[in-house]
Amino acid sequence: MSDILIISDGKPGHVNQSKGLAEALVRRNPALAVEVRPPLSVFNALSLLIKSMFFGGASPSMKPTALVLAAGHKTHWTALALGRFFKAKTVVLMKPSLPISWFDQCVIPEHDLLDVDQLPANVIQTRGALNRVVAQPKQHGTGLILLGGPSKHYEWHDQQVLDQISSVLTGFPDTQWTLATSRRTPDSLVKALSGLDSVFTLVLAEDTSSDWLPNTIAITETCWVTEDSISMTYEALTAGCVVNLINLLPAEKSRVVKGIERLKTDELVGSLSKPASSQNPIVLAEADRSAEIILGYGWLGEQ
Repeated sequence: MSDILIISDGKPGHVNQSKGLAEALVRRNPALAVEVRPPLSVFNALSLLIKSMFFGGASPSMKPTALVLAAGHKTHWTALALGRFFKAKTVVLMKPSLPISWFDQCVIPEHDLLDVDQLPANVIQTRGALNRVVAQPKQHGTGLILLGGPSKHYEWHDQQVLDQISSVLTGFPDTQWTLATSRRTPDSLVKALSGLDSVFTLVLAEDTSSDWLPNTIAITETCWVTEDSISMTYEALTAGCVVNLINLLPAEKSRVVKGIERLKTDELVGSLSKPASSQNPIVLAEADRSAEIILGYGWLGEQ
């Protein structure tokens, strides 16, 4: 067995968070071993949980797992069951569907805690979801435009997005621009991009590996993100980029929309009407901060 066991439902956003925290822990203690497993069915997880509660868990001869990490509702019962089986600590990322008190630690973005009056003792509140990005020295004159797509939080109009992209490209002609799509980016917008006169490199989501974005954004100087993409916005802030948003119309006053509005209020991001300052950009390191807190508990042995 491994020191850190990630329960993964395979969703890229959830995997990104789990690996972000696990990699931050390993950076501080390279001796830690990490394993990834899919979740059990709810029936099997509950069966294992009940057996572990009444008949004990793993035998003493097995190398114990010290920490079980989980992100996504489908992983929660498995995390609890394996935590009990291995007598391991359980850490869940994002606000769980089960009671927070059932886990040893919950690492939850602040926009998921807007309705919480008092923060529970076992909660680490973070600015945005954790990610795998580690800031690196920037390549001068590089720019990245990250494109999301339709979501329940924002209205999406191709022309509105296209007009802002065109303004960015023409407004900063000396920047070496890369435009990157996501799985949600409409084909209609991708086709429309070919009509722009400006010079840029287009990178399609299906042509990239899971390492492309964290590696690229880490060395990019300036980043523009469509407003629906809160995870990519926080990845850009973690990378230490100068971050601006391509504005969209909110579809509802959701927690995601409120989270983006708070970033604007705190002046962590800019826009075409008020670009972010290029002087001393904010660098978030929430995975590293969370790892420091968790290591401080001594769950994974000596640092």
